[in-house]
Amino acid sequence: MGARGFGELEAVVIERIWDRLEKTTVREVFDGLAAEREIAYTTVMSTMDNLHRKGWLERERVGKAYAYWPTLSREEYSARLMREALGSGGRSELVLAHFVEQMSAEESEGLRAALRKLTGGKRS
Repeated sequence: MGARGFGELEAVVIERIWDRLEKTTVREVFDGLAAEREIAYTTVMSTMDNLHRKGWLERERVGKAYAYWPTLSREEYSARLMREALGSGGRSELVLAHFVEQMSAEESEGLRAALRKLTGGKRS
């Protein structure tokens, strides 16, 4: 499952599913999308089935329909994208240095907190 594997409509659908924070059906996603754009129910159903086949969604049968939920959170997906960028953007230490240079003070503190958590609070 490649992290960059979303088509345009797949990205819209997975965002809707992440926003719901609970299992959701094709009908629920369709109703939200249909309020904003012209789209067929079967298009949403096919898109969600494609996301399931690609490993981005899990599902279980609920009556005659399926309930879907994401296999990764939005944050886990973003972390996977960052990992791919770090691994494919040249020298990883330089990519990381340039990334850190662009962080705000708040983001930088968040990174420090995450590193402290991962290292058990040890200072380096």
